[in-house]
Amino acid sequence: MTHHDDVVLVGVDGSAASLHALDWAAAQAQVHGRRLQVVCSYSLPSFTAASLDGGYAALDDSAIQEGARAVLAEAQARVATLGVPVTATVATGDAAGVLVEMSHDVALAVVGTRGRGGFADRLLGTVSSALPAHAFCPTVVVPLRGPDNARGAVDDAPLEPVAPVRRIVVGIDGSPQADLALRCAITEAKAWGAELTAVAGVPVGSGTGILAWLPAAVDHEQVLADAAEGLNVVVDRALADHPGLTVRRHVLDGTGAELLTEFSTATDLIVVGSRGRGGFAGLLLGSTSQAVLHHAVCPVMVVTSRCKQFAERTGEVPPERRV
Repeated sequence: MTHHDDVVLVGVDGSAASLHALDWAAAQAQVHGRRLQVVCSYSLPSFTAASLDGGYAALDDSAIQEGARAVLAEAQARVATLGVPVTATVATGDAAGVLVEMSHDVALAVVGTRGRGGFADRLLGTVSSALPAHAFCPTVVVPLRGPDNARGAVDDAPLEPVAPVRRIVVGIDGSPQADLALRCAITEAKAWGAELTAVAGVPVGSGTGILAWLPAAVDHEQVLADAAEGLNVVVDRALADHPGLTVRRHVLDGTGAELLTEFSTATDLIVVGSRGRGGFAGLLLGSTSQAVLHHAVCPVMVVTSRCKQFAERTGEVPPERRV
């Protein structure tokens, strides 16, 4: 199968959330010099017909196809002035499944969300939850913002213009997925000319956090210092391939999810790694990436272990580090 590493894929359905994601994806394509592929998908159930043979009657989808084409026409017109090459596709099938399949052959997949959270957003069929867990390329979920940077803007409110990515924060925890996320964050920082900050969370606070059981004799400051040393090793290793790039580093008391969510209020892009095991047992993503997706107020890029092949073929993982 031919790989199209110069394509940014975005799913649209005519909603305000998807149009906001389209704007973000178009800006991303423009900065990276990539093409934009806009997809509108739909699926129809078959209903039992009242017939003697007990067959099924499928709904006539011609009107729905026409509506999908109208959505795509609106999307193309919306980004026409940016000078980004655009292709539009009507696809049949579950939206998440369609985008996951297409993610094999693109550089980035982008979807929007109204960002209301709740149990419904954790279901397998929810695109903004399922796509990041199962995609074969990095995925960006763009929350719809309302007044005062709040999530869950109403659909008929004017969309806020997409701001350039000037500040990027990446979560680091020493895992291979976080290492890959760091490399993707570096790529974004170089493309946008953005300031990059690597953050590691160590919940050692007295009485709270998963390390609160540490004996009083344990020097919590030393725990943080050791984590800072480890963070420096990881970042310096990644920067060996990018001389001249500066990455700020912070090791803070708290969980990764809490810290990244807090940073999202003053950041243009959060990048987080995840094991992305998929399936209900794993809640689609690891707890940190899942929590950040549900609560961040800025776009979140999720990089899972499934993205490794993409990183290798685009050079984001040097040959000597491929395993």
